[in-house]
Amino acid sequence: MKSFVYNGQPARVVFGSGTIARLPEEIERLGLKRVLVLATPPQEAKARRLAGSLGGMAAGVYARAVMHTPVSVTEDALQVVAELKADGLVAVGGGSTTGLAKAIALRTDLPQIVMPTTYAGSEMTPILGETKDGVKVTQSSPRVLPEVVIYDVDLTMTLPASLSGTSGMNAIAHAVEALYARESNPVINLMAAEAIGALVEALPVITEAPHDRDARSKALYGAWLCGICLGSVGMALHHKLCHTLGGSFDLPHAETHTVVLPHALAYNARAVPTAMETLRAVLKTNDPAQALYDLAGRIGARRALSEIGMPPDGIDIATDRALANPYWNPRALEREPIRALIARAYAGEPPRT
Repeated sequence: MKSFVYNGQPARVVFGSGTIARLPEEIERLGLKRVLVLATPPQEAKARRLAGSLGGMAAGVYARAVMHTPVSVTEDALQVVAELKADGLVAVGGGSTTGLAKAIALRTDLPQIVMPTTYAGSEMTPILGETKDGVKVTQSSPRVLPEVVIYDVDLTMTLPASLSGTSGMNAIAHAVEALYARESNPVINLMAAEAIGALVEALPVITEAPHDRDARSKALYGAWLCGICLGSVGMALHHKLCHTLGGSFDLPHAETHTVVLPHALAYNARAVPTAMETLRAVLKTNDPAQALYDLAGRIGARRALSEIGMPPDGIDIATDRALANPYWNPRALEREPIRALIARAYAGEPPRT
């Protein structure tokens, strides 16, 4: 067995059904008195009900979180934190809300309790991606890792099937890339394989039967493990491309991951034989990249960047930006193959190994 280093990220996880009821005791356990409840505009009503249930523990609600964590929104939220004298954060929602909580915590070190309503997985990571002037910059800091994550399957039951599918594919991408990360290790490999298997099994069921509680539980379990993978090892081409595309063209986060995943895997396939062997076993196929492309189609996800808002001239822009700052990848980053990858993803063509 090769030598390796495993860093376990410290976080308290409460998993189950009805676990939202544990929120007051988790707030008390952290010694907090006035928490600010964060959400996106569509989740504002849910956030206000939650704040109401907390009584005097809630300082207020800030429901302006948006995709890609713009610095301007964070600065606005910081003013509210100061005005309300909040001593902690409760984020209820998906990656956008979690991202805002992390951005605030980075600047204030306020404790965070996150209650995910999607399968984004960012709640288990010390990673923060922020956007300013159309550029998304990612950093890692222990200050942004949430102190507590409450997974309540009930909170995911109303997530539309279409969003469940792309959110789940986003999670799968974390685990797939973790299998061939530079810091890959046996512990993360076990989690990644388990996570991918759980989500691949659950997502088609959710597409057909969105209220299937067993499938929802399995998907949330898989997403949790995918988040651990994302937070424990470095990422490579896939995540770099998605951050570049999302920040450059304001593309929807989960949908971008869904489109790019098969193509990025195909690009790296020959350079990561051990990871491909694991994926062949988990996905029960000789062509994992094609299987992930087919899975996206099976759950009704769009498979072309052109369908989710990327302009035609974006191919060259994305290529230039993806290659602008060197980063580790198992296969050398070559301009023409990278451009061809993005072009196929733009057109919605099948991946090419």
